[in-house]
Amino acid sequence: MTMFKNKVALITGANRGIGFEISRQLGKNHGVTVILGTRNEQKGQEAAAKLKNEGVDAYAVRLDVANASAAGSLVDQIEDQFGRLDILVNNAGILLDWGMLPSQIDVNDLSRTLETNVVGTYAVTQAVLPLLRRSQSGRIVNLSSALGAFKELADPDPDYTQAMIPAYQISKAALNAVTVLFARELRDTTTKVNAADPGWVQTEMGTEAAPLTVEEGADTPVWLATLGKDGPTGGFFSSRRPLNW
Repeated sequence: MTMFKNKVALITGANRGIGFEISRQLGKNHGVTVILGTRNEQKGQEAAAKLKNEGVDAYAVRLDVANASAAGSLVDQIEDQFGRLDILVNNAGILLDWGMLPSQIDVNDLSRTLETNVVGTYAVTQAVLPLLRRSQSGRIVNLSSALGAFKELADPDPDYTQAMIPAYQISKAALNAVTVLFARELRDTTTKVNAADPGWVQTEMGTEAAPLTVEEGADTPVWLATLGKDGPTGGFFSSRRPLNW
């Protein structure tokens, strides 16, 4: 166990895929109490029960990050039930435009993607920030993607896919900006803010064609969520190594 034993983490989009695995690793490897934020309450409860069967102190809360107004009531719930929050992992996200050109995407899909991947993340972060500020080891991890890095956007031959995903890529570029701005605001505090690229992972979103397992995809986000006091802030990481924005 680590210095994060008995600390409390909120992981959004946590009933399956990378979010579920992040929750598992935080609980099993670091002794963190995990709160699974999920749109579907039943699926969230089922996911929490699976983790409890593995010895993880896990709970589920209903959270639709696309509904920004829901974040405020969630803070009250966390305060009442746990009295603290030490880690926020913004994992929830959607992908609606795989393989499309920028000229082809429906602007409504762009709006929905930004509402979930950027505005929702921003709203949850802003809402729980007072709780994180009270922690002596506050950690915020935003699940981004190298596909949102400007170096990658400008590359005509990206590493692991020839497909363009315009709305998704725009959202991840914006999320990287959110990461940097919150890190700047919190630079003189004990709260660290970083972005993680989990890589192309075998999930419902990533498909079975992806080369990485969920265990591998969760490694860097969990590492960032449990950084020591001398760890980095305001960075973008993949495989625990820095990436260019």
